[in-house]
Amino acid sequence: MTNKIISYGQWPSSITAEMLTQQSAKLSEPQVFGKDIFWLESRPSEKGRNALVRLRKNGERSDLLSEPHSVRTRAHEYGGASYLVTHKKIFYVLDVDQRVYYIDQATLEQVALSPAGNYRYADFCWDTKRSLLICIREDHSLVNHQKALKERSEIISIDLQGNVQVLVSGADFYSNPRLNPDGDKLSYLCWNHPQMPWDGTECYCADLSSNGEVIATHLIAGGKNESIFQPQWSPSGELFFVSDRNNWWNIYRYTKHGVENICNLAAEFAMPQWVFGMSTYGFLNASQIFCCRSQRGQWHLGLIDVDQKGLIDVPSELKDISGIHCNNGNAYFLGSSATHGIGLFQYREQKINPIVRPNDLGLTSDDISNPQALEFLTHDKEIAHGFYYTPKSSQISAPKNTLPPLIVMCHGGPTGATETSLNVKIQFWTSRGFAVLDVNYRGSTGYGRAYRDRLKKNWGITDVIDACSGVHYLIGRGLVNKEKIAIRGSSAGGYTVLAALTFSDTFKAGASLYGIGDLEALAKDTHKFEVHYLDSLVGEYPKEKAVYHARSPIHHIDKLNCPVIFLQGLKDKVVPPAQAEAMVAALRAKGIKTTYVTFAEEGHGFRQAESIKTAIDSELAFYLEVFH
Repeated sequence: MTNKIISYGQWPSSITAEMLTQQSAKLSEPQVFGKDIFWLESRPSEKGRNALVRLRKNGERSDLLSEPHSVRTRAHEYGGASYLVTHKKIFYVLDVDQRVYYIDQATLEQVALSPAGNYRYADFCWDTKRSLLICIREDHSLVNHQKALKERSEIISIDLQGNVQVLVSGADFYSNPRLNPDGDKLSYLCWNHPQMPWDGTECYCADLSSNGEVIATHLIAGGKNESIFQPQWSPSGELFFVSDRNNWWNIYRYTKHGVENICNLAAEFAMPQWVFGMSTYGFLNASQIFCCRSQRGQWHLGLIDVDQKGLIDVPSELKDISGIHCNNGNAYFLGSSATHGIGLFQYREQKINPIVRPNDLGLTSDDISNPQALEFLTHDKEIAHGFYYTPKSSQISAPKNTLPPLIVMCHGGPTGATETSLNVKIQFWTSRGFAVLDVNYRGSTGYGRAYRDRLKKNWGITDVIDACSGVHYLIGRGLVNKEKIAIRGSSAGGYTVLAALTFSDTFKAGASLYGIGDLEALAKDTHKFEVHYLDSLVGEYPKEKAVYHARSPIHHIDKLNCPVIFLQGLKDKVVPPAQAEAMVAALRAKGIKTTYVTFAEEGHGFRQAESIKTAIDSELAFYLEVFH
């Protein structure tokens, strides 16, 4: 059959905005206890609530909490690790009031555990010996309206009557409290401003008394220039953790003789700890670890023999892997592939079995554009990475001797990385005749600490150079139309968008989703977790205030001369709406075509089905108008 001939960017597509809401129904935080499997399921169709789901061995699947109850912690604003399954009880945080509750597994009775107050909880650990719930607590009770005081983070225990005891305090942040099998030692991570957890953390081991009090602490690993990730006790009572002390996030073991690397590999066995409870490995038994690692921006499964210190690949088509949880010799994890979104899988007897299949979007390989890994020379003579997607349709072709428009995507963070599994947001564009370049600019994770650190003091410079260099690389290869180049990004990626539009002439249009236009305003008005993040990315504020002005698009509107669309949640606490509104007002005053789309009930990121649909449809209409 002869394909229809239609201009690039205007192809009709079966990949609709509604499909984005289906893929956005993501699974997270898998846990297994006994023969039951649990997970959280984010549902845009239910106003973005997180449903707590249980799957019985007999296949019976049910929500443990009815609508509108949503299990979500807002600790660090980004949350994570918001529930814990134990033998008799399931503990969880309700989004509506941020209190800890539990469900009695026998009676399904729901009980409020933590006291009422301005607190947030996350990252739970159950002390079986003493019947105590150990967790991270953020105390917001002292924060005033002027934000002169920030919330306090600490490790606490709560008994079943709701009595709270502070175990560890004094650092700015804590995470990963975990008991050893004997219940007499507690490991945890902490870090202090201006560090972020991927810059430097400290791993401690505390000795506990018979009633669960901390009687001594010992520094195991870490410091200002070493990032520790996921300390975890083996079944035999040895403490393992991930460290980047050799440039790569590798797995280590702590022994009485010191710290030893159990798998020395140029690969990343960790990811930036933006949320609580992240897990890239687990113990199948005392001597075998099931794990995932990232190499050249792509994830792989593997098995590590602790004694032999060797890794064996586990063959799989899965691309992006996370949430590893081991139980009774089996591993459970989240994964997605080039043709399917995120699902829940089990590794058992050397086989990978689907437990919860991804939503079937009805897409075949004929519909999907696969990522091509790129490594290109930047304008300042270094190497950057990215993934290129060609326009793809099984039924439509473009006129001969024409080139497609290009959309450059900038991931958030900026400490983060793009994914290579099925992303319907990318396929939405490629199926309509757009090419896409998804950039892992210097500063991204997955390529070692040295690559990650290249963005320090260079945000708004290095990332912009890499985005522009990637475009010129594709233009030089004759792959894209240089007159139709757009750039889009959300949050920190939105800042790269606005900086690239302001400080380069590479792009003809841009889309900023809850992005940053004023670095100084962000430094003054953001939450505790990120309040000093810009110290390393830009400079110490207010000491280097001039640098903030120099790199803020809002102060250089005279240089921004192309159309921009802004999409903003009005309840955003991370990047407040004032950021977008200032940029919109300045551009409109200058007469630049500007579209501003707001979402009254959304925060930092769009969770509700109608918001997701409206956002992508608005962006498409914007590009079609700009590119005629």
